[in-house]
Amino acid sequence: MNYVQNSRETAMETTMRTAALVLGGMAAWTLAEYVLHRFVMHRLRGRGLPSREHLIHHADPENNPGRPLLSWIGIAVVGAVLWWPTGWFLGDAAGSAALYAGWLAGYAVYELVHNRAHSHAPRGAYGRWVRRHHFHHHHGHPMANHGVTTPVWDRVFATLEVPQRIRVPRRHAMPWLLLEDGQLRPEYGDHYVLVGPADADARLRAIDQARAFANLTPADAG
Repeated sequence: MNYVQNSRETAMETTMRTAALVLGGMAAWTLAEYVLHRFVMHRLRGRGLPSREHLIHHADPENNPGRPLLSWIGIAVVGAVLWWPTGWFLGDAAGSAALYAGWLAGYAVYELVHNRAHSHAPRGAYGRWVRRHHFHHHHGHPMANHGVTTPVWDRVFATLEVPQRIRVPRRHAMPWLLLEDGQLRPEYGDHYVLVGPADADARLRAIDQARAFANLTPADAG
């Protein structure tokens, strides 16, 4: 009887420990999300493929979503390099696998939140916060608000900015922000305003890209 009871307790402890490690991996991802975005994607100013791809996204965010498969491969490799040696060093392969699973789950959440911020209208307080926080990063201050899923690390490292009204260039406007005639949906008028032309010629596209690679907002959004 005692043996059965102890076995059940051990199984419960193992389950709780595994769940805690998965959550730990997800939390670690949120820090990586911040660090990679700030120091790899932006500080390098286009040096290296990840930074170049990201700044191209900034130059035309609604038409250049990035390369999801390439990003997944990169994050999976970074996670493997980070977590599997940790497990080997500690002699805990199962714990390492749980941390790695949490890391990948955290990245999956980031991808979902980021993609939907660009493509879908907000639903609920968190959705509204994500979009205001993230599009201030795009159109207000590219060196602020580096976290996408949480403001925690922006707050810790003093890069958090709370926008008033975000100036969105019409040519970069998110589809959910617009009526069929291209005007701003009235329900977003308190937090967003459209500026500049709806279409970009070659000169304006070149200016947008140059400013993105210099970590500046589009000229008509600043």
